[in-house]
Amino acid sequence: MKQRMLGRTGIEVSPMGIGAMSFAEFYGPTTEENSFAILAAALDAGVNFIDTSDIYGMGRSENAIGQFLRDNPGAREEFVICTKGGIVNDARGRRFDNSPEYLESALDASLQRMGIESVELYYVHRREEARPIEDVVETLEGFVKKGKIRSYGFSEIAPSSLRQAVVGGPNLAAVQSEYSLATRSPELGLVQACAELHVSLVAFSPVGRSMLTDHPVPQAVAATLSFLGQNPRFQPEAYRANRAISDGFRRLAAEMEVPAAGLAMAWLLHRGEHILPIPGTRSVSHFKELVRGCTLALTPEDMARIETILPIGWAHGDRYSAAQWSGIERFC
Repeated sequence: MKQRMLGRTGIEVSPMGIGAMSFAEFYGPTTEENSFAILAAALDAGVNFIDTSDIYGMGRSENAIGQFLRDNPGAREEFVICTKGGIVNDARGRRFDNSPEYLESALDASLQRMGIESVELYYVHRREEARPIEDVVETLEGFVKKGKIRSYGFSEIAPSSLRQAVVGGPNLAAVQSEYSLATRSPELGLVQACAELHVSLVAFSPVGRSMLTDHPVPQAVAATLSFLGQNPRFQPEAYRANRAISDGFRRLAAEMEVPAAGLAMAWLLHRGEHILPIPGTRSVSHFKELVRGCTLALTPEDMARIETILPIGWAHGDRYSAAQWSGIERFC
């Protein structure tokens, strides 16, 4: 599998990674054994990029990764591991803390859960609005000097914030944002800024939270899940419209004899060498469909056919509800 560079770090990663939020039952029930099977399949396929967070299942995702590493000596050397901190859920509710003390304590706890001494990439999961990003960069550079992280990034920030951060941040390697055929807003500045600054754009939900696969989550099931149950695109009326429009994409994938998920991944990978999709899954068979996208060579004609079926703005409903937008920097 051809490798891509993680920002300016010199670290080579597979063109797709594993979004380990699915290890914490975000999209439905799973088991630690399922998570282990995904990680084992990743090793077999040459997928070495793992993305998790301390907030996923309140440590459950990191614990699963840590147990897999303990059960499989040598696996740590194969994987490039990323995690995140900065979201606090406590008696005061949900808030964001980017203070040096909090981020270091969160990082230390993440390392302990995974049983490792450092991570290759550490993200600020959500920015604390009142704290200058330059101060947060200084904190993260301190973690690099201490050997706890190799590089760092930010999740869901605006291009303007990225440009501020990179000035004093030689080890800033990545920005994470939702990006797919269903969510094209990063193309209004973030894709371009990342390319210009040699920063990786780590794209989560690259298959539209299942809408760009052969088997989208049924609306009745989505209604039972804490996130999708509130998500505007999975409400009954929007869901029906999105399912009907994306059926055309599934027909095209079938005509091309590829899984829809693989075709969605291939489209995204063709948008730029600096883009690293991190789909999540609880199924090894679905994981293999996603990996298929890393080997597809799409022509300009193929890309045009895809975008004729799913043009910019086709999706019905906002990508987040009002509550789900909390902590995310809007820039367009």
